[in-house]
Amino acid sequence: MDINPEIYKLPSRVKLRTIDKNHLAVVRFVKSRIIQKDAKKILELAKQIQSIDSDLQISLICTSNICAKSIELLKLGGISVIIE
Repeated sequence: MDINPEIYKLPSRVKLRTIDKNHLAVVRFVKSRIIQKDAKKILELAKQIQSIDSDLQISLICTSNICAKSIELLKLGGISVIIE
């Protein structure tokens, strides 16, 4: 189920999806590769979401075109990656 990003004071173009109770995902389906610069922006989104609700676990839902360094950076930030 999609969530309104304005609840977490995020821009309306950010896609959020509920995975489970206390588990939220940022959805990024892009044609180009997700690089470290994108991963840093996703970490900032996660910090903003957790500043509103600190109990939430955050994940990233994306396609398989994400670089290994980005995956590692997200894991260090506590964000799991779900490939669809």
